[in-house]
Amino acid sequence: MKPFPSTEPASLGFTDILYDKRDWVARITINRPESFNCYTTHTLQELIRAFDDASNDDMVGVIVLTGAGDKAFCTGGDVKEYAGIYTQRPHDYFKYMGLFAKYIESILRTGKVTIARLNGIAVGGGNESQLACDLAVMADDTYLGQVGTSVGSVACGGATQWLSIHVGDRRAREMLFLNPRIPAAKALEWGLVNRVVPRAQLDEEVAKLCAQLLDKFPECTRYTKAQVNYWKEASWHATVGHARDWLSTHFTTLEPYEGMQAFVEKRKVDFKGLRQRAVDGSSEFLWGPYAKACPSCGAKGIPEAFTFCGKCGAALT
Repeated sequence: MKPFPSTEPASLGFTDILYDKRDWVARITINRPESFNCYTTHTLQELIRAFDDASNDDMVGVIVLTGAGDKAFCTGGDVKEYAGIYTQRPHDYFKYMGLFAKYIESILRTGKVTIARLNGIAVGGGNESQLACDLAVMADDTYLGQVGTSVGSVACGGATQWLSIHVGDRRAREMLFLNPRIPAAKALEWGLVNRVVPRAQLDEEVAKLCAQLLDKFPECTRYTKAQVNYWKEASWHATVGHARDWLSTHFTTLEPYEGMQAFVEKRKVDFKGLRQRAVDGSSEFLWGPYAKACPSCGAKGIPEAFTFCGKCGAALT
């Protein structure tokens, strides 16, 4: 019996992704089009399992990653999940980032060539996902970009590490600091993708690349990938552990709370107001530092902006 037998995709029971293996190609599709193919904690778990399965299957020579529908490849993490869970339980965000790191590393270390089929917008962790892939083919009517500094996060799940490798230092800083949309033509010019084609030709172009890759020696291809991954791996492992710890600590502060809530409430972020809070006192806390104590019940650590005790209801002076 083979120690790593080929599995039937249907037997894996995926719910958030579509998984298909045929003609030496594995196709992994994030299947959450109603949410622009953003990923939840559960989605990441399924993606890791699919990439691991494709990596170990000798009947797979190329892996294609894409999104369902025609609007989005992937828009990164589910902000509603962030707002509802991880801003409330920041210590669990450390675990989440460990899971995300495993997902990115499952792409880097498949031993197979990975192709990002960019059928729609690739934003935030979606752009980081396509950066983790070896090759990328993009529909000509879409765009990619990073959004970290606009939503209360930092794009250190691949973008801070790899954008300068792809596009150079100045362009990387422009994407990371200003968060512009990079249309397909510019993405090709900057070296973010390999091919840009009309949407109707997207599958044809991906199929051409798959056919060319399958007409190469698999072992030589695997080691070539390991070699050219050097700079990606070096920058990734030098920073991702620190990023994981910092982001989980950062989720206790006002910036991610305001960024995520503004997204959920469909309103603009009060960036200037947050800056003014830093001038006036502190911008790290939602209701100010834990500076007050209740003269009635003795409760301590009450936020500075509170006028009544949250424990006994007494007025605070």
